[in-house]
Amino acid sequence: MTDKFALSPDRQTEFEKILARYPNRQAACIPVLHLCQSQEGWVSERVLRWVAEQLGLPTAHVQGVATFYTLFNKQPVGKHQVWVCRTLSCALNGADAVLHHCEKRLGIHAGETTQDGKVTLRTAECLASCGTAPMMQVDRDYHEGLTLEKVDAILDRLTR
Repeated sequence: MTDKFALSPDRQTEFEKILARYPNRQAACIPVLHLCQSQEGWVSERVLRWVAEQLGLPTAHVQGVATFYTLFNKQPVGKHQVWVCRTLSCALNGADAVLHHCEKRLGIHAGETTQDGKVTLRTAECLASCGTAPMMQVDRDYHEGLTLEKVDAILDRLTR
């Protein structure tokens, strides 16, 4: 792999659209990082350097943005990301059991990726679905009112 990052032609077009939407390049940092992550799956050092160069920002600034937000993957992740909410509503309604069940089923702990690269398991402080606790987010989809049986069905679909 080359040390130089480049966007695909389609994403380069999207990059130009992003720049046109923002009054200055610093304001475009988060959407540009999302765009790069959508291509790479994570925000690597070479992505950080590329974004900084393209936006005319110090690399330290871009790195600060990328490390502040949990939305950005700081290392390679699985094909699917499973986030188990652990905030009060979820915790009181069984989030710990859901998390431990996921860990046992996947053979990993929160923060790890399965050996086959299919699933990365994470915890989240709040996924804003307190009324349907416990819940988890799989990629961009919410799964609410979880039972261990529902968790099994979700994990079965992900690991096939």
